[in-house]
Amino acid sequence: MLDVVRANTFVAEVLGLDPREVDVPVVGGHAGVTILPLLSQMKPPCSFTSEETSYLTSRIQNGGTEVVEAKAGAGSATLSMAYAAVKFADACLRGLRGDADVIKCAFVPSVVTELPFFASKVRLGRNGIEEIYPLGLLNEFERVGLEMAKKELAGSIEKGISFAMK
Repeated sequence: MLDVVRANTFVAEVLGLDPREVDVPVVGGHAGVTILPLLSQMKPPCSFTSEETSYLTSRIQNGGTEVVEAKAGAGSATLSMAYAAVKFADACLRGLRGDADVIKCAFVPSVVTELPFFASKVRLGRNGIEEIYPLGLLNEFERVGLEMAKKELAGSIEKGISFAMK
């Protein structure tokens, strides 16, 4: 959710929109190249030049680093983390209440790729995660990014599982 909040904010800034009116799915993981914004699937639909796509993707992937550098190492993006947590908690509560079509991106056990965990769109409902959506159509930039993300994410997942097994 934090990466989605950042993606929505950075894209809205470029387009001159309110970030609450933008929805960019972000898949993969939560570190560097594992963060893959699917700009081709954003709402409202929009097309970007290859330069804009590269700029936005890099900015979204490095949003946390940008904040730490701005604070000269004296902290992290606590306000945006809190905002993302509230948005996700609200979505979970709406799902548990039975609201229809509560769809958010989440890092979950998954079969969307060959990796055991992967962030993608999920539908939240009374039973928690009720559906995990496939990635949908990706453009060439996103397909290349997905392969890079999976390669990096595989090692991170392996480290996480090893740590959890101790």
